[in-house]
Amino acid sequence: MTSLRFPRPALTASAAPRWLAAGLWVLAGLTASYWGLRAWGDAELVSVPAPAAEAVAADPEAVARGLGAVSAVAAQDEGEVLETSRHVLLGVVRDVAGHGAALIASDGQSAKPYRIGAELPGGLRLRELTPREALLGPAEGEVTLRLSLPAKR
Repeated sequence: MTSLRFPRPALTASAAPRWLAAGLWVLAGLTASYWGLRAWGDAELVSVPAPAAEAVAADPEAVARGLGAVSAVAAQDEGEVLETSRHVLLGVVRDVAGHGAALIASDGQSAKPYRIGAELPGGLRLRELTPREALLGPAEGEVTLRLSLPAKR
């Protein structure tokens, strides 16, 4: 059995000028494109003002509505007993690492967002968040209260 050998194209002295010419044509085309786009795209630049450095305070009621909650008074009027506590959990926003905030209404007042570690009325702190629960407890010690979101309808 004989093996077939295919001739390999050799880079000869006559091929080098062709490659050099092709490279120069590509370079000339790119240069012309660049300057053409610069001339064609010369529009008056509009300066955009920098955003204000001040922080915008979030409206707790708007956050509650965005999370699909009703006021704490309305939730209790519907007969939903979420917890035998003065606190009602209305929403949880949490990332994979467990960081986030809970929307909690206390003493029938409008709901407010609380980050983990924040103190709620009554001296309890938000200790931990799960996707549907907020765990409350004193600054040091065990979790003493578990607030759950109402069941989905």
